[in-house]
Amino acid sequence: MQIILLEKVVNVGNLGDVVKVKDGYARNFLIPQKLARRATKEAIAEFEVRRADLEKAAAEKLTAAQAQGEKMAGLTVQIAQKAGVDGRLFGSVTNADIAETLTKQGFAVEKAQVRLPQGPLKMVGDHPVHVSLHTDVLVDVTVSVLGEHA
Repeated sequence: MQIILLEKVVNVGNLGDVVKVKDGYARNFLIPQKLARRATKEAIAEFEVRRADLEKAAAEKLTAAQAQGEKMAGLTVQIAQKAGVDGRLFGSVTNADIAETLTKQGFAVEKAQVRLPQGPLKMVGDHPVHVSLHTDVLVDVTVSVLGEHA
């Protein structure tokens, strides 16, 4: 399906690009999320009229994400979980737990923005975690998992 991108999408293209993607990806994700529109002649003409507004909005989102990223860079988040004597957790610390803790500290972060390179954290200690605030802004945060003995 031919679509026109209304925002930058990772591994697809930049704002204003007309690209061909699989039908299901366009219908089920890109179009409902308002990241793209079908690339009809009318849609392309309408996009060209609105291009300046969309580029300005995209630039504002990027600067806001960069500002938040500068505040978050190098941040250490502490999360307490029940753990055994050997340091293994009785559960795990997921991206939802990290996002919730960051939100409580005043950073508006959704769980989809938290990237755990090795999957959920299952050991006590410090772990590096990536937070993707924008497609171009990736911030490293340290999650310090503290063990509570049951």
